[in-house]
Amino acid sequence: MNVLYCGNKKVFDGVLTSALSIVMRLSKPRPLRIYLFTMNLTRLNPQYTAIERGQAAHIERVLQKFNPDTKILLHDVTNLYETHLKGNANEDCYCSPYTLLRLLADLVDMPDKLLYLDADILFQRDPALLYDIDIEGYEYAAARDHYGKYLVYPNYINAGVLLFNMQKCRATRLFEKARALLCKKKLPFADQSAILRSTTKKKMLPQRFNDQKFLHKHTVVRHFSKRLFWLPYPHTENIKQWQIERVKKVFKYTAFEDIFNEYLVQKAIFENE
Repeated sequence: MNVLYCGNKKVFDGVLTSALSIVMRLSKPRPLRIYLFTMNLTRLNPQYTAIERGQAAHIERVLQKFNPDTKILLHDVTNLYETHLKGNANEDCYCSPYTLLRLLADLVDMPDKLLYLDADILFQRDPALLYDIDIEGYEYAAARDHYGKYLVYPNYINAGVLLFNMQKCRATRLFEKARALLCKKKLPFADQSAILRSTTKKKMLPQRFNDQKFLHKHTVVRHFSKRLFWLPYPHTENIKQWQIERVKKVFKYTAFEDIFNEYLVQKAIFENE
């Protein structure tokens, strides 16, 4: 199983909780390779510093307790970003330039099947239910965006969970086309828009593989993205899974207690070290 996360030093809590949910929800141990794309972009923001090797090493040790054949592979792609995306029209997008790093995956030696995950997701059920889906003949598989499927068009996807067929993506030049779009045109949702507009063939997945609003018994992936609340008045909130007290208070979730408990223990160990 090959998984990709992207981010800077501050993504530690997200990657730790999300990766814990992978190993703690696997029905049986299996080889797991987690790729971390990071970069130093302090020329834009002093807080845009790369993930530290110590952070990656700690996450690897924690995951190996549950799934011994687990490796964390940290890639500093600063040079690749500056070569292919520096000064692109979406560098100041609504999120951060780190969301663009997945579009460099074809320039790094990566496996043919790759599951990209935003750091704000947790698995409620076995990750193999998602990873083992057949994507032969497709560039990637993705689920619909909860709001976009109503506001944009029915098959508008959310790019926070993408199961890539890298061989097919290289053949169609998906990433190369997406980077070119980002460099020349300001897009409404930056990398997500670039991926969609560059797609040749995608496989649509049921919402349970990227549920951005609800947690059902059949939900495989709960994505803690920004969502709309109607009460006590219409407003949006961006509650992340590592904000445990907020998650418990607002969502009343109990399905992730074991993951949260392990995260708190391991974060304390890391901070003490």
